[in-house]
Amino acid sequence: MNLNLSKILLFLFILVGNGYSQVGLNKLAQSTMNFLLVGTSPKASAMGEAFTTMGIGVEGMFYNPAGMADISTTFNVGVNYTGWIADINYLSGGAAWNLGNLGVVGVNLLTVDYGTINGTSLLGPGESDLYPLGYKDNGKVSNVGAYSVGITYAKSVSEQFSFGTTVRIAGQNLGQSLLADGTKDNNASKLVFDLGVKYKTFFNGFAFGMSIRNFASNIKREEIDEQLPLLFTLGASIDMIKFILPEHENPLIVAVDFLHLNNYSERMNFGIEYRYMNMLSFRGGYQTNRDLASWSGGVGFIYSLFDYDVEVNYSYSRFEIFNSVNRLSLVFNF
Repeated sequence: MNLNLSKILLFLFILVGNGYSQVGLNKLAQSTMNFLLVGTSPKASAMGEAFTTMGIGVEGMFYNPAGMADISTTFNVGVNYTGWIADINYLSGGAAWNLGNLGVVGVNLLTVDYGTINGTSLLGPGESDLYPLGYKDNGKVSNVGAYSVGITYAKSVSEQFSFGTTVRIAGQNLGQSLLADGTKDNNASKLVFDLGVKYKTFFNGFAFGMSIRNFASNIKREEIDEQLPLLFTLGASIDMIKFILPEHENPLIVAVDFLHLNNYSERMNFGIEYRYMNMLSFRGGYQTNRDLASWSGGVGFIYSLFDYDVEVNYSYSRFEIFNSVNRLSLVFNF
């Protein structure tokens, strides 16, 4: 029965992925709420976002919800900070509760601070002499930001196969527009779904998984229907050291993700992670087909304190033109 369920879920993911691969191949940068594509986990970002099979617990909620089923403790809590480009800041986090045979349930939250944004408006008749720059400066725009809040459920169907799903409310507030007949709020929110599966083999830690993120109906702004940034990902990872030293206990994991988006052409992400004594982790990664992002790196440290495991992670992502991006996270397992 477990094998049949695995086949059905895998077939559905392949079918949906193929269906979306036929739509919007030439639509570049024509989606809304693109803050949902920004990775906030320093572990994932350090590995070039090649994280479909790597995310466990809270981190799995944001990449492949099936990974949340892999936590071995009762509770997993984490918070991430991202200092994004253009003075934009991301704060994300969540908590997962392991219910044993019933599966794992979790909650997650993402907030985006766009910083200070000044609003402008066009000049009216006879105002050009008063405003030599050709527009009015209306000062700081209030109520600007974005958010996502959701719940996740994941379950291991067998020792090897797991699945998960996330239901979220995602919203974006873009201030107000000054119109001739008053003001208009530029706010939007949507019900968003993520789905994921993960399969772990017994061959040198080889694992593969698939996820669909940001599945939702369109948002209508004025007369235009806008899509959310739908993302279909197929990923795999393997412990390369096992090929040379089968009994070696410090893994060297290589991961790769293949990405299909509805707002850009296909991408590939590559990542590597070396874990030493289950205490230190060194990571590196590279993203292809990106205008600004390229290589990244990071470190992680785990410390046991009483009955708790405290994990600190940092990543550095190189960006062209803009300042590079730093991420930091704090994770508790107990």
